[in-house]
Amino acid sequence: MGLLFGRGVSAPGRSAICSDVSFDLRPTAAQHDLARRTHEFAADVIRPVAPEYDARQEFPWPVLEEAAARGFYSPLFYRDLIGDPTGLSLPMFMEELFWGCAGIGLAIVMPALALSAIGQAATPEQMLQWAPECFGTPGDLKLAALAISEPEGGSDVRNLRTSARRDGAGPDADWIIDGHKMWIGNGGIANVHIVNAVVDEELGHRGQALFIVPGGTPGLELVRKLDKLGCRASHTAELRFDGVRIPAGNLLGGADKLEHKLAKAREADGTRNSAALGTFEQTRPMVAAQALGIARAALEYMTTYANGRQAFGAPIIDNQGIAFPIADLATRIDAARLLTWRASWMAATGVPFDRGEGSMSKLAASEVAVRATEQAIQTLGGWGYIKEHPVEKWYRDAKLYTIFEGTSEIQRMVISRALGAADGGPPLHVELEPSGGPLNRWFGRGTPLRSDLAQRALSAKDAVPEPVMRMAMKVLAPPRR
Repeated sequence: MGLLFGRGVSAPGRSAICSDVSFDLRPTAAQHDLARRTHEFAADVIRPVAPEYDARQEFPWPVLEEAAARGFYSPLFYRDLIGDPTGLSLPMFMEELFWGCAGIGLAIVMPALALSAIGQAATPEQMLQWAPECFGTPGDLKLAALAISEPEGGSDVRNLRTSARRDGAGPDADWIIDGHKMWIGNGGIANVHIVNAVVDEELGHRGQALFIVPGGTPGLELVRKLDKLGCRASHTAELRFDGVRIPAGNLLGGADKLEHKLAKAREADGTRNSAALGTFEQTRPMVAAQALGIARAALEYMTTYANGRQAFGAPIIDNQGIAFPIADLATRIDAARLLTWRASWMAATGVPFDRGEGSMSKLAASEVAVRATEQAIQTLGGWGYIKEHPVEKWYRDAKLYTIFEGTSEIQRMVISRALGAADGGPPLHVELEPSGGPLNRWFGRGTPLRSDLAQRALSAKDAVPEPVMRMAMKVLAPPRR
């Protein structure tokens, strides 16, 4: 089955959105194989050790090494997935990986978040230099961190206080970074930190830039590793930047691009987004797919348990109080997956998130993950509340997804503002340019000409020779599949 957002007719007064690739729900053979290999890795390598790493809050270096050996930990792998024009490879990979364990999954993919930021802002030369440093090689693994959030700002990337200033005149002058970052994955232990900082206070969020800060740079301080509720196998930290000096070449995009951006921002009306907001737009579907992995794990586990658990002479799934919530969750998970795949396709093909589609996917997936894991505990009863079963861990892990990369409240704000800006405009498929060409426009299914010809054929059935009529019906008949 294929659901196609072909290119639809634009609404009056609104320009059509172009996409060369249709949104198709049929995965390719390569995507199927990717999902299979990832699932095997999650089932055979991740799940057996997940409780141990969660309990000890240890970084899973051996699992990372195995991921690298299987090709799941390299810049080329993630660039390949990000570059998939269908948009489906990345969310399929993420869902299977996080089905295994969200904490270990975050440890594996955290450098990909940094790589996404580098890919959006860096020059080709910077990409070649720093992308390999985010991952390393098997036997010599490296880590990367995306340092955006701050203690005061949280999800409000428009109100960051970390600043960067040139130490001298000219484009070759060093940059000095001062500030405080919080909730940073791989923070302080990473070989590469991508740091968002304000370079022009008058411009506020429009005056931000991204910088490369190598691990061990003087002035970069790991204040503490955070003791978290869930996703405990991943390293999350508080960082300080105290007079951190970096060379001019560590400004992502370079001086000329920054000056051009600042000049445009000074001329604009104050509505342009920051570099960090652009990164979030691209990564929210990826985060949504992670939440889906947790939700699906919980759904599968509670369904298996409900089929096997006997009460009053029958499986408890025969009880509507158990069966109906499972049915509702399965429906919501599938709906969230469709939103996630659409948003990922939009990111891959350059279709703008004019209605908050990226935030829609993250909101739906994160909240159903919390609901699914909570219901799994309820279905198992007392057994769900103890560590003998994994559902209590999944519940703790799931909660993160309604918080990071923008809380659920932030997602609702983004969506509502986007809808307000659209001012009652039609849904996305209406504005996509149509496929099929002129012939489809005139003789495609549902067109007046096709309906008229069908009616004429039926009216003339007694006057037209049977072979001719049979051929006409074949042309006008609906497809078999």
